[in-house]
Formats: sequence, C-alpha cells, structure tokens
Amino acid sequence: MMVVPVFDSKNIPVIFKVGFSFSISLILFPVVTINEHLFVTEPVYFIIGVASEILLGLIIGLCVKLVFTGIQIAGQINGIQMGLSMSMTIDPTINANISTIAQLMNLFALLIFLIINAHHSILHALVESFTLVPPFSFHIDKPLIEMIISLAGNMFVIAAKVAAPLMAVLLLVSVGFALVARTAPQLNIMFVAMPVKIFVGILFLIFLFPVFESVFRQMFGVLGKNLLLLLKLM
Repeated sequence: MMVVPVFDSKNIPVIFKVGFSFSISLILFPVVTINEHLFVTEPVYFIIGVASEILLGLIIGLCVKLVFTGIQIAGQINGIQMGLSMSMTIDPTINANISTIAQLMNLFALLIFLIINAHHSILHALVESFTLVPPFSFHIDKPLIEMIISLAGNMFVIAAKVAAPLMAVLLLVSVGFALVARTAPQLNIMFVAMPVKIFVGILFLIFLFPVFESVFRQMFGVLGKNLLLLLKLM
C-alpha cells in the first residue's frame, strides 16, 4: 500500500499510510485463511520470510507503477516537443522535474484509475496473494523475472502509443515552419513557432482526452489479470 499509485504520494502523511494499511489488515483478517503450519519460529528464517513478503508487495506496486510511468514518459515527450521543457516543475510524488503536460497526463490517468475502480484489483490481488503465495513461500525464478522485464518493456510501448498522436501533429507543425523558413528567411521562426506549437499542442491534447480515456480504461482493465498472473509465477 506504500508504493502503489495514489497511496504512494508524498503529500499523504506517513502516519495516515500506516493507519490505512493497518485498517486494511484488520478488514482482511477474517477473510483470509492462512495455514498456521507455514510459519517459522527461528529468528533468521523469520526475518528472511518477512523480507520476502515485503519484496512481494514491492513487486506488485512496481508493476502497477510501470503503467503510470509509461503515461508520464509520454507526457514528458509531448511537453518537450511543445517547448515546455523550460517550464518544468517539481513533482512532489517522485521528487523530479517533469513538464506540466506529464503532470496533467498523470493526474488524468489517476482520475480514470479511480473512476473505473482499478484500485479494487490491487486489493483483490492482495487478498489472493495469501492463497496463491502463502506466507514464507515466496520465491523468484526465471518466469517471474521474464514477466517483470516484459512489463518494464511494455512501459515504453505505452509511452509510444500515448505520445504518438500528438507527436505526429507537432511533427507536421515543425515541417510547416521549416517550409515557411525556407520561403521567408527574414522571418524569425523561433519566436513564432514556440507559441504556435504550444497552442496547437494544447488544442489537440483537449481533443485527444476522450481517446486517452478509452486507452487508459483498456490498460487498467487488464491490470488485475496481470497481477494475478504475476502472483501465480511467485
């Protein structure tokens, strides 16, 4: 719960995250059935088991975070092409400089994520983890590593798909200004192109938001299946 989107924001106090995680534990306690014989009493093996459970949660959170990172990369690419690289601001959730377009895309993705109740799939995976991966039975093998690498590679595919429409529009605008620069060399293209590219980028971004909504719904719709498959490989 500390690393998944929405809950991983640094704007949320740590004490609230701890209390929220504890509340979820109390809610799930009567629902989850655990075999008592799986627990160990040796301190060394117990510490290793606890560390493996923490690693399991981090992997689940990472796989969800990769989708949002891909969307943020797409916004970063579009923001730089629009000429907004000079107006980068600090994103408090990741402590990094990102463009305003990347922040806008990330917030829009979070909104769709909550609207379609995709966060329920994370809670469902949390419950299923006690059945598919009983406590102290987590292990890492080749198929699990291959799937994590595949999801990490899919992050760049998501970035390319989301950024492609606006990239094509801005490319046509750049080609148009290149032709104008050849026909009218006395015109200062740098000062003319920058506000025009920003205006065209924001205008087409408004038209693309309904398309992004359907794309994000599709991506978040398969998130639950990917998490269950990931748990089965553990």
